[in-house]
Amino acid sequence: MSMSKPFLLALVPVLCVVAGVGYSQSVGPNLGRVASPDEISRADLTVAPDDTNLPPGSGSVAQGNAVYLQNCLACHGERGLGGPMGSLTGGLGTIGSEAPVKTVASYWPYAESVFDYVRRAMPLNAPQSLTNDQVYAVIAYILSIDGIVAEDAVLNAETLPRVQMPNRNGFVSCEPDRTC
Repeated sequence: MSMSKPFLLALVPVLCVVAGVGYSQSVGPNLGRVASPDEISRADLTVAPDDTNLPPGSGSVAQGNAVYLQNCLACHGERGLGGPMGSLTGGLGTIGSEAPVKTVASYWPYAESVFDYVRRAMPLNAPQSLTNDQVYAVIAYILSIDGIVAEDAVLNAETLPRVQMPNRNGFVSCEPDRTC
């Protein structure tokens, strides 16, 4: 017996209702548990380019050098100039060229986005293992290599948003009320 396509399409909503019988909104589908406030706070790591959610802490270029040597050197090479996972530094002025080199300094438009990414995903073998102080410090170190911040810079929730990345105006914002 062959069923027509319109009949099958009409049958789908009916089957969905029948399959949902016995489901209680108050009990739910019993697919887990409510996350604790501590679990939510550990997962709520997003730092927006407008500095929303930057955590307390601070780090200097000198401290960042030590963090870099311990956690980043093996993947990104000396002074971030390249390793098995690519360069973090250099490439300034190449984005509009035929051979762009995408690095933190040449590509990323906001220092807050760098903070967000490093805190969330680095080091690759132990994501989220760096403290906020270590993240501020390693960013200070990386940005100092390309002269974006001074050699004696200290980054924190107040100073990081003031950093002007070289490619700040290289992206178009999707947010109508945000000026780039």
